[in-house]
Amino acid sequence: MIIYCLADLRGFYPTLEGGDLLIVAGDLTESDQLDSYYWFDEWLKEQNYKKIIVIAGNHDGCLEKNEYKFKGISESIYLCDSGTEFEGLKLWGSPWTKTFPGMNPHCKAFTYDDETWFYDEKVMKIPADIDILITHGPAYGILDKCPNGNVGSSALLGWLQYVARPKLHIFGHIHEGYGIEEHFPTYNNKMMKSINCSHVNERYQ
Repeated sequence: MIIYCLADLRGFYPTLEGGDLLIVAGDLTESDQLDSYYWFDEWLKEQNYKKIIVIAGNHDGCLEKNEYKFKGISESIYLCDSGTEFEGLKLWGSPWTKTFPGMNPHCKAFTYDDETWFYDEKVMKIPADIDILITHGPAYGILDKCPNGNVGSSALLGWLQYVARPKLHIFGHIHEGYGIEEHFPTYNNKMMKSINCSHVNERYQ
Protein backbone atom coordinates (compact mmCIF):
# COMPACT_ATOMS: atom_id res chain seq x y z
CA MET A 1 0.00 0.00 0.00
CA ILE A 2 1.30 3.45 -0.93
CA ILE A 3 0.43 6.13 1.65
CA TYR A 4 1.46 9.74 1.07
CA CYS A 5 1.10 12.22 3.90
CA LEU A 6 1.76 15.93 4.26
CA ALA A 7 0.76 18.82 6.50
CA ASP A 8 1.25 22.58 6.70
CA LEU A 9 0.92 23.21 2.98
CA ARG A 10 0.42 26.97 3.50
CA GLY A 11 -0.57 27.43 -0.16
CA PHE A 12 2.26 25.33 -1.63
CA TYR A 13 0.58 22.48 -3.48
CA PRO A 14 3.03 19.86 -4.77
CA THR A 15 2.72 17.53 -7.72
CA LEU A 16 2.14 14.06 -6.31
CA GLU A 17 2.64 10.71 -8.01
CA GLY A 18 -0.60 9.16 -6.76
CA GLY A 19 -1.16 5.95 -4.86
CA ASP A 20 -3.58 4.35 -2.49
CA LEU A 21 -4.11 6.79 0.38
CA LEU A 22 -3.41 10.52 0.69
CA ILE A 23 -3.48 12.10 4.16
CA VAL A 24 -3.40 15.89 4.64
CA ALA A 25 -2.87 16.73 8.31
CA GLY A 26 -3.98 20.36 8.58
CA ASP A 27 -2.97 23.95 7.74
CA LEU A 28 -4.36 23.69 4.26
CA THR A 29 -4.14 27.21 2.82
CA GLU A 30 -1.91 30.26 2.67
CA SER A 31 -4.30 32.84 4.11
CA ASP A 32 -7.33 31.07 5.68
CA GLN A 33 -9.58 33.11 3.37
CA LEU A 34 -12.53 31.44 1.70
CA ASP A 35 -11.06 31.79 -1.79
CA SER A 36 -7.86 30.07 -0.68
CA TYR A 37 -9.86 26.96 0.24
CA TYR A 38 -11.16 26.94 -3.31
CA TRP A 39 -7.59 26.55 -4.59
CA PHE A 40 -6.91 23.78 -2.09
CA ASP A 41 -10.10 22.04 -3.21
CA GLU A 42 -9.06 22.31 -6.86
CA TRP A 43 -5.65 20.83 -6.07
CA LEU A 44 -7.30 18.01 -4.14
CA LYS A 45 -9.52 17.10 -7.10
CA GLU A 46 -6.42 16.56 -9.23
CA GLN A 47 -4.90 13.96 -6.91
CA ASN A 48 -4.91 10.33 -8.05
CA TYR A 49 -5.53 8.34 -4.87
CA LYS A 50 -8.12 5.74 -3.98
CA LYS A 51 -8.98 7.69 -0.85
CA ILE A 52 -8.08 11.12 0.51
CA ILE A 53 -8.34 12.07 4.17
CA VAL A 54 -8.12 15.67 5.36
CA ILE A 55 -8.08 17.20 8.83
CA ALA A 56 -7.83 20.85 9.90
CA GLY A 57 -5.07 22.64 11.78
CA ASN A 58 -4.58 25.81 13.79
CA HIS A 59 -4.46 27.96 10.62
CA ASP A 60 -7.83 26.65 9.40
CA GLY A 61 -10.24 29.07 11.07
CA CYS A 62 -12.80 28.85 8.27
CA LEU A 63 -13.19 25.15 9.03
CA GLU A 64 -13.49 25.71 12.76
CA LYS A 65 -16.26 28.26 12.13
CA ASN A 66 -17.94 26.00 9.53
CA GLU A 67 -17.61 28.71 6.90
CA TYR A 68 -16.33 26.33 4.25
CA LYS A 69 -17.53 22.93 3.03
CA PHE A 70 -15.30 20.89 0.77
CA LYS A 71 -16.56 20.48 -2.79
CA GLY A 72 -13.82 18.30 -4.23
CA ILE A 73 -14.08 15.50 -1.70
CA SER A 74 -16.92 13.88 0.18
CA GLU A 75 -17.68 15.05 3.70
CA SER A 76 -17.01 11.54 5.01
CA ILE A 77 -13.25 11.93 4.59
CA TYR A 78 -12.93 15.31 6.26
CA LEU A 79 -12.27 14.04 9.77
CA CYS A 80 -12.84 16.16 12.87
CA ASP A 81 -12.66 13.97 15.97
CA SER A 82 -14.02 11.18 13.84
CA GLY A 83 -12.90 8.05 12.04
CA THR A 84 -13.05 6.11 8.81
CA GLU A 85 -11.73 2.86 7.32
CA PHE A 86 -9.67 2.07 4.26
CA GLU A 87 -8.80 -1.41 3.01
CA GLY A 88 -8.96 -2.92 6.48
CA LEU A 89 -7.19 -0.05 8.25
CA LYS A 90 -8.96 2.00 10.90
CA LEU A 91 -8.11 5.71 10.94
CA TRP A 92 -8.95 8.61 13.25
CA GLY A 93 -8.43 12.31 12.65
CA SER A 94 -8.31 15.18 15.15
CA PRO A 95 -7.34 18.83 14.47
CA TRP A 96 -6.38 20.00 17.96
CA THR A 97 -3.08 21.58 19.04
CA LYS A 98 -1.85 22.87 22.37
CA THR A 99 -1.10 26.58 22.68
CA PHE A 100 2.39 27.71 23.69
CA PRO A 101 4.11 31.04 24.43
CA GLY A 102 4.85 32.93 21.26
CA MET A 103 2.13 31.23 19.22
CA ASN A 104 0.58 33.56 16.64
CA PRO A 105 -2.65 34.88 18.23
CA HIS A 106 -4.31 34.96 14.80
CA CYS A 107 -3.69 31.25 14.20
CA LYS A 108 -5.48 29.54 17.05
CA ALA A 109 -8.20 27.49 15.39
CA PHE A 110 -8.78 24.20 17.17
CA THR A 111 -6.37 25.04 20.01
CA TYR A 112 -6.57 24.47 23.77
CA ASP A 113 -4.69 25.38 26.94
CA ASP A 114 -5.80 22.65 29.36
CA GLU A 115 -4.31 19.18 28.84
CA THR A 116 -6.84 17.61 31.22
CA TRP A 117 -9.70 19.00 29.13
CA PHE A 118 -8.05 17.74 25.94
CA TYR A 119 -7.54 14.27 27.36
CA ASP A 120 -11.05 13.93 28.75
CA GLU A 121 -12.98 15.57 25.90
CA LYS A 122 -10.97 14.62 22.80
CA VAL A 123 -8.23 12.05 23.34
CA MET A 124 -10.40 9.53 25.19
CA LYS A 125 -12.83 9.49 22.25
CA ILE A 126 -10.14 7.93 20.05
CA PRO A 127 -10.81 4.18 19.61
CA ALA A 128 -8.03 2.06 21.05
CA ASP A 129 -7.94 -0.27 18.03
CA ILE A 130 -7.07 2.27 15.33
CA ASP A 131 -4.19 1.63 12.93
CA ILE A 132 -3.46 5.23 11.87
CA LEU A 133 -3.87 8.31 14.07
CA ILE A 134 -3.88 11.68 12.29
CA THR A 135 -3.55 14.82 14.41
CA HIS A 136 -2.39 18.28 13.52
CA GLY A 137 -0.21 18.63 16.61
CA PRO A 138 2.46 16.21 17.88
CA ALA A 139 2.73 14.33 21.13
CA TYR A 140 5.13 15.74 23.69
CA GLY A 141 8.77 14.94 23.01
CA ILE A 142 8.19 13.41 19.57
CA LEU A 143 9.30 15.60 16.66
CA ASP A 144 7.85 18.62 18.49
CA LYS A 145 10.89 20.77 19.26
CA CYS A 146 10.91 24.43 18.26
CA PRO A 147 12.66 27.56 19.68
CA ASN A 148 10.18 27.41 22.60
CA GLY A 149 11.28 23.87 23.46
CA ASN A 150 9.11 20.76 23.24
CA VAL A 151 5.56 21.95 22.68
CA GLY A 152 3.63 18.75 21.95
CA SER A 153 0.76 17.33 23.98
CA SER A 154 1.52 15.35 27.14
CA ALA A 155 -2.08 14.08 27.11
CA LEU A 156 -1.58 12.61 23.66
CA LEU A 157 1.77 11.13 24.68
CA GLY A 158 0.16 9.41 27.65
CA TRP A 159 -2.54 7.90 25.45
CA LEU A 160 0.05 6.60 22.97
CA GLN A 161 2.19 5.11 25.74
CA TYR A 162 -0.41 3.54 27.99
CA VAL A 163 -3.75 3.24 26.18
CA ALA A 164 -3.20 2.45 22.50
CA ARG A 165 -0.44 1.97 19.97
CA PRO A 166 -1.38 2.72 16.35
CA LYS A 167 0.95 1.62 13.58
CA LEU A 168 1.31 5.23 12.38
CA HIS A 169 0.89 8.62 14.03
CA ILE A 170 0.83 11.31 11.35
CA PHE A 171 0.99 15.03 12.21
CA GLY A 172 2.66 18.35 11.43
CA HIS A 173 2.33 21.81 13.07
CA ILE A 174 5.94 22.09 14.29
CA HIS A 175 7.72 22.64 10.99
CA GLU A 176 11.19 22.32 12.53
CA GLY A 177 10.31 18.81 13.70
CA TYR A 178 9.92 17.37 10.20
CA GLY A 179 10.98 13.73 10.03
CA ILE A 180 10.24 10.15 11.03
CA GLU A 181 10.87 8.29 14.28
CA GLU A 182 10.27 4.64 15.07
CA HIS A 183 9.30 3.77 18.62
CA PHE A 184 10.17 0.26 19.61
CA PRO A 185 7.88 -2.08 21.56
CA THR A 186 6.70 -0.98 24.97
CA TYR A 187 4.09 -2.49 27.27
CA ASN A 188 2.03 -4.05 24.46
CA ASN A 189 4.87 -5.10 22.13
CA LYS A 190 3.66 -2.92 19.24
CA MET A 191 5.99 -0.71 17.24
CA MET A 192 4.75 2.74 16.20
CA LYS A 193 6.10 5.07 13.54
CA SER A 194 5.70 8.83 14.13
CA ILE A 195 5.75 11.05 11.04
CA ASN A 196 5.96 14.85 11.16
CA CYS A 197 5.10 15.58 7.54
CA SER A 198 5.24 19.39 7.49
CA HIS A 199 5.53 20.52 3.88
CA VAL A 200 7.15 23.91 4.63
CA ASN A 201 9.90 24.82 7.07
CA GLU A 202 9.78 27.33 9.92
CA ARG A 203 10.27 30.18 7.39
CA TYR A 204 7.26 28.96 5.35
CA GLN A 205 9.56 27.91 2.53
